[in-house]
Amino acid sequence: MRIIYQNLKDGEVKVLAENLDDLWYLSQVIDEGDLVSGRSFRKIKIGGEAERGSVVKRPVFVKVEVEKVELADGDLRVLGVVREGSDEVPRGSHHSVDVSPGATITVFKDSWPKFQLDKIHEATLDDYREVLICVLERDNAGFALLKKSGYSMLDEVEGEVEKKEETVKVRGEGFFAEVAKMVKDYADRYGVESIILASPAFWKEDLFKIVRKKYPDVAKKVTLATCSDTGKSGIDEVLKRDEVRTVLQKDRTTRELKLVDELLGEIARDKLAAYGFDAVKGAVEAKAVAKLLVTDDLIQDLRSKGKFKDLELLMRAVDKAGGDVHIIAVDNDGGKKLKGIGGIGAILRYKLSY
Repeated sequence: MRIIYQNLKDGEVKVLAENLDDLWYLSQVIDEGDLVSGRSFRKIKIGGEAERGSVVKRPVFVKVEVEKVELADGDLRVLGVVREGSDEVPRGSHHSVDVSPGATITVFKDSWPKFQLDKIHEATLDDYREVLICVLERDNAGFALLKKSGYSMLDEVEGEVEKKEETVKVRGEGFFAEVAKMVKDYADRYGVESIILASPAFWKEDLFKIVRKKYPDVAKKVTLATCSDTGKSGIDEVLKRDEVRTVLQKDRTTRELKLVDELLGEIARDKLAAYGFDAVKGAVEAKAVAKLLVTDDLIQDLRSKGKFKDLELLMRAVDKAGGDVHIIAVDNDGGKKLKGIGGIGAILRYKLSY
């Protein structure tokens, strides 16, 4: 993520979302009642009823007051009531700002709590690792390098095939062996730590068997995914897969797991810990919280039920008292463990007597 403009006095932060993981970060800092502006699309009917006009999508600029935030299928949707917009989008109507990698949006808040600014700045760190993607079928393969901003196609290759009547066959394992060698060479050349092999059907498994046999160190970096096409369209499809997000999250997952394990260790020793909403609320009111841990799905669940305000007040209180607030993704081991104890816990500055 790149911060393009920031004016905290006016509560304004403008950012460029550079990759899929940035969308997750944004989904955690945009709250109901915030204002979000960005480029969107509006269906416009060309011609009247008599002319049987067609409907086209036109780009529009809107500012919406947020009612709901959704993250799915590689896109972030910010839904709300239009407060500013062009003539095609009347004020007071409902509309969404759709955010995908490469999009720029501006978020306005009455005040930015420190933990949300920390999330934004965490997403701007330059420790992003490039990812090698290979999409293949039985007789062709495409390679791309996923970067912090977008991706670049490296190569597309076709295997030698022979036609017998109407059947097309790849000659032995030669082509897959060649692709496996290219995977290794690209991994070495670019120093990638993560590789995604994707294909329709079982071709990825066949390739992975060869990689594992010939290049075991490379195989340790591989994640398998499914796609229905190859080439650039296959790469575009893979970029929306959950497997890509999982790969991009590895560093954050490690940090979050350490935090949750620290909390569970304190709970096991019956020392500096509180968990469950009521116990954590008491610790917050006593200003005893050093680190507050909350799962992202607890936040989304309370938002969907219109009950997020109580949790938001706790998070802001910890922030104001100098504690750290950590939002933990539930799709990793740390998040699953935290969800198992209610989705909220706190590491304390001192032990409370109950």
